[in-house]
Amino acid sequence: MTEDTPETKATVKVILADDHEIVRDGIRMILEAEPEFEIVAEVGDVEDARRRTSGLKPDILVLDLNMPGGSSLEVIRAILDASPGTAIIALTMQDDPAFAREAFRQGARGYVVKHAAARELIEAIRETLGGGTYINPQLGARVAAEPEGPPAGLTAREAEVLALIAEGYTNPEIAERLVVSVRTVETHRSSIHRKVGTTNRAELVRYAREHRLVG
Repeated sequence: MTEDTPETKATVKVILADDHEIVRDGIRMILEAEPEFEIVAEVGDVEDARRRTSGLKPDILVLDLNMPGGSSLEVIRAILDASPGTAIIALTMQDDPAFAREAFRQGARGYVVKHAAARELIEAIRETLGGGTYINPQLGARVAAEPEGPPAGLTAREAEVLALIAEGYTNPEIAERLVVSVRTVETHRSSIHRKVGTTNRAELVRYAREHRLVG
């Protein structure tokens, strides 16, 4: 039996979805150093991620969970319905077990935190291509050890809003990113305050950091 040569080896087609160009540049450099990977598209918002994946049907979608245009978590199922052969790897600053659980529940095959070593993303891609799943090892241990669900009984969307608040986004900016009304964001914010026992933004930021909802 003959071995694959570089000319005959199958190419792994990848779409990068992240709204920060500098992050995409870094990921591209990492992947292009490996001969089997081909970046077929780069996008910066949720709708483009859905549309380009549906059209190009790549092997891998590296998906940032915090992009403009809606919730990346909530669009995972729609992406997979349109391109069931695509393995989605969530790449995010969120190292909270609740986000990881929700990403896998929606259909993601991998979960990599952005501060991890570059080789971890390569490992995650190769693991998912082989039919497996991948999660950052330290986070995986926390997922196994901690009770299921966001802290303080927050819903996944409330945890997402809380993370954006802690990252400095205003209510209108959060509404734009998640494609909801400002009033909806205000409702989530009031619910978060009530559930976690806070009264102002500074306390929310401290709570988010203590529970690792932000990096």
